[in-house]
Amino acid sequence: MGQRFLNEAVFKDYENSLINEEKSKVTVEKYLRDIRHFFRYADCREMSKELVIDYKRKLIEDGYAVRSVNSMLASLNSLFRFMGWTDLSVRSLKTQRKIYCPESRELTKSEYLRLLDASKGKERIHLILQTIGSTGIRISELKYFTVESVRTGEITVTAKGKNRSILIPSKLKKMLLDFARDHGIEKGVLFRTRSGQPMNRSNIWTEMKNLCKAAKVEPGKVFPHNLRKLFARTFYKIEKDIAKLADLLGHSSINTTRIYIVSTGLEHRRKIERLGLLE
Repeated sequence: MGQRFLNEAVFKDYENSLINEEKSKVTVEKYLRDIRHFFRYADCREMSKELVIDYKRKLIEDGYAVRSVNSMLASLNSLFRFMGWTDLSVRSLKTQRKIYCPESRELTKSEYLRLLDASKGKERIHLILQTIGSTGIRISELKYFTVESVRTGEITVTAKGKNRSILIPSKLKKMLLDFARDHGIEKGVLFRTRSGQPMNRSNIWTEMKNLCKAAKVEPGKVFPHNLRKLFARTFYKIEKDIAKLADLLGHSSINTTRIYIVSTGLEHRRKIERLGLLE
């Protein structure tokens, strides 16, 4: 077996393979960020199983969360498969699925409503919050909300070679079309920057964080994905249909959907206390 080294040419070929597999832009960027992190650790050394295991150990020693370590190792293993270096692949860390989520990280419905109240007068972010909150879309899917698609009442999202339909609640449809009319947007993407480009994750994240103080909500709870999780928990609490929820969220596995609907520690504690098994 010849010597095995990582370099920019390898990264470029790997990036092209991810694009050809129709991975999302966010996924491609994440994989490349992870392998470059390992590349800096390797410091021009030849690839070996011992080196990868040492890197895994270093991530743990540096205090990375188990989920983060496993995610970074998954990126590396993907690269190794692409290169045909499967003997370098390492196992992920074992993790026990939590039966409840930390209260400090979960956005409640009352906090969401306070964010909406704080965003009044800031029409664009006010409407973006409600669009994500009432449909459960990923932030990357906001670009599919065009004037043309909103008029039909249905958004078609294309990702990884699959199409999925998102039905727009009638009230939201009216709000979106009113926004388009008031801002002279006759066609194309609804939520755009001053230069006419679709708003991205960074733009929206910043505007959301700016609402925290007025809304009296911890900044650590306020990010787009938490709106998606709030939609999931709210839907499941009413419908109790995890298969339908998985379809709405665009999940290929119900196991992924289960992560979205776990109770907070407070809710879990209340359920245990209602068992009546203490004198």
